[in-house]
Amino acid sequence: MGTHRHILNTLRSIALEHAGSAHPDLASMARELGRVVHQDASSMATRLASLRRRQRGFEQILLSRRNKPPLSLWIVAWPANHVSPLREHGAWGLEMALVGALEVQSCRRDAASNELTVLDRQWLGPGDGAWFDGEARQLRRCRNLSRYETALSLHVYGDEMADYATPGRTGPAAAQLKVAPRHITASRLHG
Repeated sequence: MGTHRHILNTLRSIALEHAGSAHPDLASMARELGRVVHQDASSMATRLASLRRRQRGFEQILLSRRNKPPLSLWIVAWPANHVSPLREHGAWGLEMALVGALEVQSCRRDAASNELTVLDRQWLGPGDGAWFDGEARQLRRCRNLSRYETALSLHVYGDEMADYATPGRTGPAAAQLKVAPRHITASRLHG
C-alpha cells in the first residue's frame, strides 16, 4: 500500500518536469498529474489519509520551491467548508483536487471601484485540474465543498506564493483578504 511520501514524490517529479520554462504547458502537466491521481483514486485516498486526519486546520505543505524559473509546489489540506482568502497569483498556476471536492473561483478587481467580479467558477473532483496562464494577475480562491471531510489538493504556481494575502489593499475590501491562521509544514513528510 505504501505511504503518502511515494505518491507526493511522484506528483512533485511530474510537476517539476513540466515546469522547466517560464510558461509551461499546463494542459500537459494537468493531464499527467490527473493520470496519476485517476489511476487508483481509492489507493490515493488511503495513502493520503494521514494528511487528512492531522486536524491542523487549513494547512499548506511545501513540496518544492525554486527561483529560476519561479515555482512553488504545495499540498493543501482544506478543513470542511473552508474558503481561502483571495490570493493574487503571478503568470501561471494549476490547482488539482487529490481527495475530496473543491470549488475554484477566478476574480477580477475593478481598479476604480475596487469591486470584485467572478470571472470563472470550476468544480474539481479527484484528478481534476484548473489552471490559468496569462499576462493579467488573477485573484483566486478555493473552497472545500464538503461539510464534514478534509479535502487535499495540489497547487503548482509560477511564483513564490509567499503569502495568501494581496498586499496594499485598504478599505472595506481589505476585510475580504485577511489571512486566516494557517500552518505551513516543511517538505520532509514522514508516512
